[in-house]
Amino acid sequence: MKNIAVLDESTIDKIAAGEVIERPSSVVKELVENAIDAGATAVTAEIKDGGISLIRITDNGEGIAKDQISTAFLRHATSKITKVEDLLSVSSLGFRGEALSSIAAVCQVEVITKTAGTLLGTRYRIEGGQEILTEEIGAPDGTTFLVNNIFYNTPARKKFLKSAMTEAGYISELMERMALSHPEIAFKFINNRQTRLHTSGNHNLKDIIYGIYGRDIAANLLPVKAEGAFGRLEGFVGKPVISRGNRNFENYFVNGRYVKSKIITKAIEDAYKTFMMQHKYPFTALHFTIPGDLLDVNVHPTKLELRFSNQEEIYQIVYDTVRQALSSRELIPDVGVEREPKKAELPKYKKPAQVPEPFQLPKAKPQSSFTAHVIRESAPSYGNLHTATSDPAVVHASKQMAVSMQNPVSTQDQTKAELPKTEKVPRPLPQMFQKQNTEPASKSVPETEKGEVSETAEKPEKPFEQEITREIQKAEQMELFDDKLLSQQNVKQHTVIGQVFDTYWIVQFQDKMYLIDQHAAHEKVLYEQTMKRLKDHTFTSQRISPPVILTLSLKEEEALKMHMDVFEKLGFEIEPFGGMEYALSAIPDNLFGITERSLFLEILDDLVDQSVRGTPQSVLEKVASMSCKAAVKGNHRMSTKEAHALIDELLTLDNPYNCPHGRPTIISMSKYELEKKFKRIV
Repeated sequence: MKNIAVLDESTIDKIAAGEVIERPSSVVKELVENAIDAGATAVTAEIKDGGISLIRITDNGEGIAKDQISTAFLRHATSKITKVEDLLSVSSLGFRGEALSSIAAVCQVEVITKTAGTLLGTRYRIEGGQEILTEEIGAPDGTTFLVNNIFYNTPARKKFLKSAMTEAGYISELMERMALSHPEIAFKFINNRQTRLHTSGNHNLKDIIYGIYGRDIAANLLPVKAEGAFGRLEGFVGKPVISRGNRNFENYFVNGRYVKSKIITKAIEDAYKTFMMQHKYPFTALHFTIPGDLLDVNVHPTKLELRFSNQEEIYQIVYDTVRQALSSRELIPDVGVEREPKKAELPKYKKPAQVPEPFQLPKAKPQSSFTAHVIRESAPSYGNLHTATSDPAVVHASKQMAVSMQNPVSTQDQTKAELPKTEKVPRPLPQMFQKQNTEPASKSVPETEKGEVSETAEKPEKPFEQEITREIQKAEQMELFDDKLLSQQNVKQHTVIGQVFDTYWIVQFQDKMYLIDQHAAHEKVLYEQTMKRLKDHTFTSQRISPPVILTLSLKEEEALKMHMDVFEKLGFEIEPFGGMEYALSAIPDNLFGITERSLFLEILDDLVDQSVRGTPQSVLEKVASMSCKAAVKGNHRMSTKEAHALIDELLTLDNPYNCPHGRPTIISMSKYELEKKFKRIV
């Protein structure tokens, strides 16, 4: 048995530092919070190489007295509290006395500080917990920390750091939240000599939101305010139209501290539940001022988590306040109606052999009458309010569809109230569900009229191609259809009997009856066609004028640069537009009924959360989700001709058995089983 021994001070310090200092952003967080506690009205954070080689934090706060500098770097040395009872009313961001000692244990640190009223400042250096230098120096009031070579003496920790750009993204996100939490302080963030953030400190939270998130977010904010025994709540929540695919835009601050709270998160999302689609999350910037005796911030060294003594009251206040803001405002989104194009601007449909239409399949068989029917009668795209049919019911339905996609806040009851009482009219499937010829498009796509369509550059990326190939080829043939329904000679021998519940189609083949879910089937067809186009590099893109301007965070910018090949293969063209803005100048030829901005941001949100480079699984899942939105829904009466075309298309797929989300598209019952049900066979 090994002997029990007390660890030496150096080892203790490095272990303790691991709880507080996880990455460069942890260093920035602790030093900026110290600056805020010191009463600074201006704070500048500068980094190089993602903060791995250099972090410089400068403030104009109170400074540190010369005789207290060395004490400040001792473990559990703090000026914020003096006894345990002070924890009940602590108002400062820091109070544990662990930050500076933890930073000094794993970094090379230099401090230049000066207090008001003194003639000279002090320069102090400490490396790995060992004091190196103390001297007087000329300096302005305030403090400057220079932190070099993080984890220089703990290589095991350093090797787990991400790339410089990723680490810079974490710091950028931190500084944005610091700026949101303290509108009264002027913050500046410099990354590799480029200013990424600069706030004025004019107490205006909306100005900061505009500077960080851009005009679209700032223009769709709702103010909230509440006050009571719990304290005070104020800030802004976003209209449902600016929802995102992750929780990165949910910001809330308690007594000036950015925190994560399951209670507050649940209250916010519950308030939005009936205003927003599933798997969408709102924008919030909420400030809570709560008495210190009603909460406990001493839960974790990072102080990101806290406990409320009145959780139920906090939940109800947040829920009621956010809900009231959403219910009392006009939330109908503005929908811009495109002007009617001149005759010279009308797009001319060329032969598919020259410019492939969206979701074309190889030319295995001649175009069916169903395809011609769809081309004649369907609208050019979901988002276009102009329809090619004169049927009033179809025109009305198309307009309803376009509006509902812009405004997800709708209920079945509202829809029923708005639709005219007409008998159900079979509508053609969306244009993307078209059989096409298989002639490969030439590499040089000829210019078309004003609405030109151009192929994206073919830049093969093996991991991306291999992932798509695996998705297409991974399904195994089931015994259900082996050498029967899927064979080339038998696929046309099935008989479509009819439709039940406006959703399921009954098909007879030999001695079996099949039930096909029209939504799952159409979804599967769209998904397989999209996957094939990705694999064959036949996605086309169309120019948009003017370009869509997007404001991206540093993390989003990094994800975009890392996965630019993915966006190019999908048909996007995006380029820097200055500062944190990017111009989206070309989009996929078929948007699945989603706006270009929403489609791009949905994919980007997934890539921001994706931790592994080179695995486009999230993109494939997003394609599956998009095909689901575009597919014909259940309780939609299709014509027999449309059903025949859909079923023919489904049964020629390599894997027709499940939709992209795993639900079955087709089930069967044999004649024998049916006769047993009726006791014809005992």
